[in-house]
Amino acid sequence: MKKHLLVVCFSILFISCKAQETPTQFTQEALNDTFISFEGENISFKQILEKHKGSTILIDVWASWCGDCIQGMPKVKPLQEANTEMVFLFLSADKSITSWKKGINKYQVKGEHYFMPKGMKSIFSKSIDLDWIPRYLIIDAQGNIKLYKAIKADDSELLKALN
Repeated sequence: MKKHLLVVCFSILFISCKAQETPTQFTQEALNDTFISFEGENISFKQILEKHKGSTILIDVWASWCGDCIQGMPKVKPLQEANTEMVFLFLSADKSITSWKKGINKYQVKGEHYFMPKGMKSIFSKSIDLDWIPRYLIIDAQGNIKLYKAIKADDSELLKALN
């Protein structure tokens, strides 16, 4: 009797659990978070996205101190060559603006660059559940999040989302 009751309870619990849905839009808090452009200007994430309205955007959250990020950079270059019309946004979780800019030059990172002053503890980072870098997201031409999470530039889901 106790076993049957236990099975029934676990069944109800399992059936009633719903997987967390993958976001298709950024939260208002994420859109309002402030980044710093390469030129030193403060800019909200919403303004960054608005600059590229109507374009597909690949977001690469990275840092120059991150070994996995540096190993992944060569895999981004073929994506850039194959998708010349796509916008490549690099959001840095570096500890300082100086190390961020040195990393861009050292690793010859081509694209549009922004610094996240609070790095992986920023409102933006928390809103996308940033728990590992590199982190890739793809935003479609309508402004929807088409790919929410990939940690490798050659991830099959990332490549599929580009087609």
